[in-house]
Amino acid sequence: MSKSPMKISPCFEDIMPKEYTELVEQGPFGRDDVGVSNLGNFKELIEEHPLCAGCGLALSMRMILASLPDPENTIIVGSTGCSALAFSQVAVHNIHSVFGNQNAVASGLKRALKLRFPNKPKDVVVIAGDGATADIGLDMVMHSWFRGENITTIMLDNEAYANTGGQESGMTTEGSVLNMAPKGKNFKKIELTDIAEKSGCGYVGKCNPAKPKVLEKMVRRAILTAREVGPTYVQVYGPCPTNYKLKPDEVIDTIKAREKDGTYATKEYISEEVQELLNRLEGGQK
Repeated sequence: MSKSPMKISPCFEDIMPKEYTELVEQGPFGRDDVGVSNLGNFKELIEEHPLCAGCGLALSMRMILASLPDPENTIIVGSTGCSALAFSQVAVHNIHSVFGNQNAVASGLKRALKLRFPNKPKDVVVIAGDGATADIGLDMVMHSWFRGENITTIMLDNEAYANTGGQESGMTTEGSVLNMAPKGKNFKKIELTDIAEKSGCGYVGKCNPAKPKVLEKMVRRAILTAREVGPTYVQVYGPCPTNYKLKPDEVIDTIKAREKDGTYATKEYISEEVQELLNRLEGGQK
C-alpha cells in the first residue's frame, strides 16, 4: 500500500484544508495497523454525515470503511438510498449509480481496472441498501454473481425504503408495520444470503455493527476473496430508528435482541476454494 495517490505537493502544503492534511498524515491510507478496534484514534474515512440520529446504517458504514483492507485502491459503487446522502462525505473514490444499477456499473468498472492496472489489485465494492440490492436491483446483482465478477456486494439492510417515507422492502420482516405499510407486511423476508450462496458467491457473511470485530473480519474476507476467487456478499443489519420508531439509543439493543432471538443471526458461508485462500492469507485463523 502507498500514500502516493493523495500525497500533497510541496507547493500546496500551506493552502490545503486541514481535514485533507489530517487525512494524509493520520488516516488509514498506506497502513495495515488500523481498524474498528482503533476507531477514534485515527482520521476516519467518514466522520460526519447527514443521516438520522442513531442510524444503524450510518454506524455500519463507519465500520465498513474502517475495515477496508486497502482504501487508497478501493472504489465504492453506491445507489439511491439513505447511504447515498452520506457518500459525498466519504474520503474514498465512489460512484453513485442509477437505482438498482450498481452491480452492473461495478462489473464494468472492475473489468476496466483489470485492463488498466493488470498488476495492482483495485477493489470494487458495492455498498447499497436493501431496496437497491434485493428489490429493484436484484436482477443485476444476481447476474453479476452468475458471471463470477470479482466484486464485493455489501447490503446495508435497514429492512425498509427508509429515505422515501418508510415503505416495506423485500427485506422487511413479515408482519412489520411501517408508515407506508400500516397493515403490516404480508410475506416473509427475502433470504438473500441463501440466494447469494446458490448464485456463485464463494464467501457470504451476515453480521451487524453490534459485533464490530465480526463485521470487520467479514468485510475484509469478502474483499480479499473477491480479488482472487470471485463474487462475495455481506449483509449488514442496521435498523432505521425513524421508520421503526426507535430512540437513537435503542438501535444497538434492537440489534442484540434480533441476534438473540435468531431473527437476524450472524452467519458465514465459505466455499472450499475460499477456505483454502483464507488459510493461506490468515494462517488458519478462525
